[in-house]
Amino acid sequence: MQATLFGILGLALLGTLHAQDSIPVQADFQQDKLTGRWYSIGLASNSNWFKEKRHLMKMCTTIITTTAEGNLEVTSTYPKYGAWGEGERGGGIGSGHWCIPAAVLPRGDQCVTRNSLYTKTEQPGRFSYTSPRWGSKHSIHVVETNYEEYALVATQISKSTGSSTMVLLYSRTKELSPERLEMFTQFSREQGLTDDEILILPQTGEAGSTGM
Repeated sequence: MQATLFGILGLALLGTLHAQDSIPVQADFQQDKLTGRWYSIGLASNSNWFKEKRHLMKMCTTIITTTAEGNLEVTSTYPKYGAWGEGERGGGIGSGHWCIPAAVLPRGDQCVTRNSLYTKTEQPGRFSYTSPRWGSKHSIHVVETNYEEYALVATQISKSTGSSTMVLLYSRTKELSPERLEMFTQFSREQGLTDDEILILPQTGEAGSTGM
C-alpha cells in the first residue's frame, strides 16, 4: 500500500516536472529589463475559481523590482474593495493575484497594494513562489518579452487538491496590438486552455469585459 502511494506521488511529480519543462522561457533573459510598471492585459486559467469570478476581473497594475539577492519584488495594486485570487487561484507576475473589484465600488478611487517575493531558479526567466495563505507552489515562466512593450508569462500551480495552468499577458501601456492579443490567445490554447478560459481584461472603471 505504501509503495503504491509513493508510486502515485512519484508519477504526479514527474508529470509536474514534465509540464514545467514543456513551457518555454525567453532566450537570453535579461531580468533588469523586466523591472518597472506593467498592466495586466490578458488572463487565462483553467481553475474553477477563475470560471466563477472572471466576470469581475479588471486590468490591474504591477511594479517589479530586483532585490540584492537577484529575486523579484512584485507590488500589485487593485481597488480597495476588490479581492485578489491566490494559491490555486493565481500565479505569475503580480504574485499570481487577479484584480477583482467588488460589484459595488463606492470608493473605487482608493487602492490596496500587495507585495510578494519571487525566488530565482537555476534557469534564467523562471521563478518560484509558495503562497503563504493557500500553500500552493508556483513555477513562473517568462515565456516571451521584448521588455519595452509586452511580457507573456505562464505559471504551473500545484497544491494538494490538484494543479492548474495560468497565462498572463502584460503591457507597458493599457493597450496592445491585435497581433499581441492573438499571440496570447494562441499560446493559451497551446497550453490546453479553452476559449472560455481566456479573457482580455477591461480597464478599471469600464463596464463589462471581453472574452476570447
